[in-house]
Amino acid sequence: MIKLKSIVGATTLIVLGIFMGALLVTGYGDIKPSYADVALGTNKAPVSLDANASSFSKAFIEVAEKVTPQIVQIEVVSKRTNNPHENLIIPFDLFNNMPKEQKGSGSGIIISPDGYIVTNNHVVKNASKVTVGLGDKRTFSAKVIGTDPLTDLAVIKINAKDLSVAFLGNSDEVKVGQWVMAIGNPLSLTSTVTAGIVSAIGRGQLGLIKDRYGIENYIQTDAAINPGNSGGALVDLSGSVIGINTAIAASGGGTYIGYGFAIPINLVKAVTKELIANGKVTRGYIGVEISEVDDAIAKSIGLAAPHGILVQKLVKGGSAEAADIKEGDVILKVDDKVVDEPNTLQTYIATKTAGTTVKLTIFREGKTITKSVKLKALNDEPEIKTVKNGGSSDESTDGNPAEVSLDDIGLTVQNLSNNDKSIFNIDSGIIISDVKPYSIAGDQNLIKGLIIVEADKKKVQDVKEFQKIIDSKKGSAILLKVIDDKGNSRFLGLAVPGK
Repeated sequence: MIKLKSIVGATTLIVLGIFMGALLVTGYGDIKPSYADVALGTNKAPVSLDANASSFSKAFIEVAEKVTPQIVQIEVVSKRTNNPHENLIIPFDLFNNMPKEQKGSGSGIIISPDGYIVTNNHVVKNASKVTVGLGDKRTFSAKVIGTDPLTDLAVIKINAKDLSVAFLGNSDEVKVGQWVMAIGNPLSLTSTVTAGIVSAIGRGQLGLIKDRYGIENYIQTDAAINPGNSGGALVDLSGSVIGINTAIAASGGGTYIGYGFAIPINLVKAVTKELIANGKVTRGYIGVEISEVDDAIAKSIGLAAPHGILVQKLVKGGSAEAADIKEGDVILKVDDKVVDEPNTLQTYIATKTAGTTVKLTIFREGKTITKSVKLKALNDEPEIKTVKNGGSSDESTDGNPAEVSLDDIGLTVQNLSNNDKSIFNIDSGIIISDVKPYSIAGDQNLIKGLIIVEADKKKVQDVKEFQKIIDSKKGSAILLKVIDDKGNSRFLGLAVPGK
């Protein structure tokens, strides 16, 4: 019995020793589990997406998968058009050794299975070499088929077959607030996708195209766009291309700060067809200079509300003059399309070739009329005579005042001398000699030096007559026709305070 107890005791000591050894090896803690047994985070997502949310997310994923292969990266070697050190004094031989070419990059959209690609004109401008990279990493040399600087569009071509082709949608159906995606190659980062909404449509007068006939009618978006995105696609959630990304509101470093701008795809389609067919665009023109109708102009001509486009000037020998359009007419529609912004009319006409006839609905003298206008090609610019301000008369005639100050409007006007009229090549008119800051006149863009030749559609002979017209229109507004120091005329509305 004692012997048995000794054996049991010895065995117990051995087992205990093994256990204590294990504890020593593990640092007196629990035995470490394997990596597979380690639990990280909770076992359930905090939110369960409903069918609508899952479908919404899936739309972005599917568009990115389907459209990205249709967007290409464009690498360009172009002629250097300026001296980067033009403000520095450098040795002539060093200047001659400077690089004569520069590299740039952008994006493009495949529009045919055999390799036609649309992009921005500024991407391939002055190009001596164009290389296109596809989503499958193949590269091709490209040929520039045609460019249109007035819309900043270009078409290039690669020798390829069976390419994935983009679906070009209908930009007339774009709505402010709808979701969109920008797909391109910003900062040389291939196949980048960003998302946002349409922030505005019909955005113009940005001064991006440095030409008096430049066509600016952009879709504005807050989807992030950066240098290199130019020529890429702005698409809706069906994957339809609704615009071509072309410009950004940028910081001093040229990077995105909140808004990008895209050319509407309907304009792109019209221009692209012309470029592929002819290598250039033979665009038709109405032959008018136009401006927006503001509230003062609307009141002065009897429009119930400020809408339509005011014809400021006719191009001599142009289509509008031949169709009996008159200065001061308001264009309300073109081919039943309402036009309330100058760029809307310009963009519509830009889709038409020379020889096309359009119908204009016009407001004139309180009546609505229609005119058919056959568009002409752009000819040489009409001569505009440059005139100088020869000063104004400070003498009274027949006891009438030579100067009148209209304090409630903030406007001071003076009579013109016979010499002034000869210089300006006019037979009547008065000159604005002063405009008070933040006045009614100042708010309506009246400035010192403008010549007022008509008021309320009546010729103005002197300041006394002008004052009578103003007094007769108190509580209303009048339409003024003015001439600047370069001989250019335009119409302006002027609100007249009530008694």
